[in-house]
Amino acid sequence: MSFPLSFWDISLWLAVTAIILLVASELISPYYGKTKLLINQKKLRNAAMIVAALFLITVAIRIVIIITGR
Repeated sequence: MSFPLSFWDISLWLAVTAIILLVASELISPYYGKTKLLINQKKLRNAAMIVAALFLITVAIRIVIIITGR
């Protein structure tokens, strides 16, 4: 039984998630309108940066696979 997601699918999922988290962290601003959200913007941005770093790692792995020809 194989894993249903390929490496490409995981990389794409990480990219989309990072973009959504970064946009959400910028839109949730305590100075913009009357927001009643209790989400820490700094923690959300840090989570987005971690997911973006994971995406870049998957891209680097993919590049190494393409260069080595495996």
